Amino acid sequence: MNPKYIYRTIRFVLVIGAVVLGLFSLYFLSKVTYPFLIGLIIAFMINPLVNFLEIKAKMPRVLAVFIGLIIIFAVFAGLITLLVAEIVSGTAYLAKVVPEHLDTLIRYIEDYFTAQIIPLYNQLTSVFNKLDVGQQDTIIGNIQNVGTRIGTTVGTFIKTLFGNIPNILSWFPNAATVLIFSLLATFFISKDWYRLSTLGRKLLPERARTSGKTVFVDLKKALFGFIKAQLTLISITTVIILIGLLILRVDYAITIALATGIVDVIPYLGTGAVFVPWIIYAAISGNTGLAIGLGVLYIIVLVQRQIMEPKILSSSIGLDPLATLISLFVGFKLIGFLGLIVGPVTLVIISTLYRANVFHDVWAFIKGKEA
Repeated sequence: MNPKYIYRTIRFVLVIGAVVLGLFSLYFLSKVTYPFLIGLIIAFMINPLVNFLEIKAKMPRVLAVFIGLIIIFAVFAGLITLLVAEIVSGTAYLAKVVPEHLDTLIRYIEDYFTAQIIPLYNQLTSVFNKLDVGQQDTIIGNIQNVGTRIGTTVGTFIKTLFGNIPNILSWFPNAATVLIFSLLATFFISKDWYRLSTLGRKLLPERARTSGKTVFVDLKKALFGFIKAQLTLISITTVIILIGLLILRVDYAITIALATGIVDVIPYLGTGAVFVPWIIYAAISGNTGLAIGLGVLYIIVLVQRQIMEPKILSSSIGLDPLATLISLFVGFKLIGFLGLIVGPVTLVIISTLYRANVFHDVWAFIKGKEA
């Protein structure tokens, strides 16, 4: 065999082995160092604010980091406070309105049971009594089997639910520990940001620094572009829903529009988690006009989401719309709703590595020097 192809095969195996080993190493390291990774991400995100306070306000770096963290958490605390206040207000409204709607729903069920179920039951009883004993025993056995399966399923669900309660409760101390370590890591990383950056540049070879910088800049652009795209889509959905609800003269239109816009982030459910039950209830309660209006509004929201998502993602992240659409679909089919996030992110990483000539360098290593 030609030695050239043997060397290429060996290099190819080395590259694959290095990639697999690197991925496994990152996975296991991330399991024990994720608070510090969270701290690194937070430090990276607040670094512009810290630099602003340090340069413009003439603050020491340590004080700038401390005040920056206070500002960030004050903003989050304010948003959570507003959200809780809105939830309390909405809960008070629901406590007043839901019993009336529940009475309407119960009356509808009673009327439907009286008009439909009882006559059907009488007909089935008449047909059942005309069957021979063997057929009756078969039907009864099947009904019992179905009841047993339902009971087993419900019992398993309840057992699993209560069995997970200790895990849920144990999560809170762990979350508090992770939060403390992440905050401390954020403080120290942000305080020594430029010293750590200089140290990292010294440890990396020149070629790796050049490629790494290109990858980092593109990924940063893609990350903020992805966040911007999602906020844009949520804003568009919220505005459309608000306009529709105002036209339909629905009470608390602003609150409902904001809540539905936030729910739109959930890929599987999305706005359907709000609209579908609402439309069904409006139809059952006899409010046909509202049901039709909500149905039309829901269709408009769905259509604009499907049309705008690939376009906005591609323009914000800098990818081709068709490639973005393919990554969304492939990610969704492979790993479910998380694939709608992982798919575009993977495409961004591959595109970034390609622009940084990483694949070219790897291929050149595999080929080696031509004889």
